[in-house]
Amino acid sequence: MAHTRTPLDQFRKPAGWRGRFTLWKMNREHSNLTDWGLSHVSIQEGDTILDVGCGGGRTVSKLAARARQGKVHGIDYSPESVAASRRKNARAIAAGRVEIQQGSVSKLPFTDGTFDLITAVETHFFWPDLPADMREVFRVLKPGGAFIVIAEVYKGANRMAEHLAKHGAKQAGMNLLSVEEHRELFARTGYAEIQVVENRDKEWLCGVGKKPLTTND
Repeated sequence: MAHTRTPLDQFRKPAGWRGRFTLWKMNREHSNLTDWGLSHVSIQEGDTILDVGCGGGRTVSKLAARARQGKVHGIDYSPESVAASRRKNARAIAAGRVEIQQGSVSKLPFTDGTFDLITAVETHFFWPDLPADMREVFRVLKPGGAFIVIAEVYKGANRMAEHLAKHGAKQAGMNLLSVEEHRELFARTGYAEIQVVENRDKEWLCGVGKKPLTTND
């Protein structure tokens, strides 16, 4: 069945001038959300980090500012997002501290166990096959490394999610999960030390899991 385009498509895959405006808006409006989410993980100066769905590149720049002796990779399947993220991080790219490329979470172009930390800000609910894509992220994470999802849209006591559910979330392919469903998703993937934290005042959520030092794979 053909995908029915909705206004949410510019958030799912920004394109054209509307996409560029959307990316600028996301950089601006998601900054505080991102800072709150990242406060729940430890970032070391020498870490190798991946931001999945890097959008306009502001999360990449925040990560690069903290991992000064490491390297931050960003990946997005929207060419418009890749271009915007490269502009945002031009100096760090020139210094060899950041790399941005086009690609899909469903087939990450990295070897097993590459990253100390992987982030996904306002993106995982758009992933095409959420359980399989979670496993793909798990694959490229180092044993002992952390994966964090950060979102202001989730099922439950969240007005924005309720609004989106009525205005095209399903048609746009959004997978809206509750707090408990996020916890179960991490657990089924194989993560340990799982935390799913809400900021009820802001209606923000972050979920964090660590890849065990030894796995059954």
